[in-house]
Amino acid sequence: MRNVGPALLLLLLAAPAFAQDAGVQKELIQRQQRTDAFNLQLQQSQDALKSAPADRQSLDARQFSDRQRLYNLNEQQLRDVQAATPQELRPYERSKADMERQPFRGPIIEVPVQPAPKAEPILPPQDGIRLEAPR
Repeated sequence: MRNVGPALLLLLLAAPAFAQDAGVQKELIQRQQRTDAFNLQLQQSQDALKSAPADRQSLDARQFSDRQRLYNLNEQQLRDVQAATPQELRPYERSKADMERQPFRGPIIEVPVQPAPKAEPILPPQDGIRLEAPR
């Protein structure tokens, strides 16, 4: 019974560290969720600009549904973060959450890189450079 006191004290002191790790984990997941939500909104805005006015109502309904699904998934992922998850498994937990949000990301488009045109050299005028005396 005497050994329970120090063990209980140690447990009480270590509990905030576990909570802090879970808090950091939640913050990292939330940061990625905000990035994904922004990217979805940007993609949807670009799709809306390309759509015909006649298709606008169905597009708006589909986009709203996608945003709701992403919001619900984000809430579920934050609820699933456990304080008891070992530190070694935290990167896996974030990776799993990231893979669950993958369907909401748009296709990766590679923009072809074209080299800049070669700049023409700047030459002095044919008749030379004239400096005028200050007036």
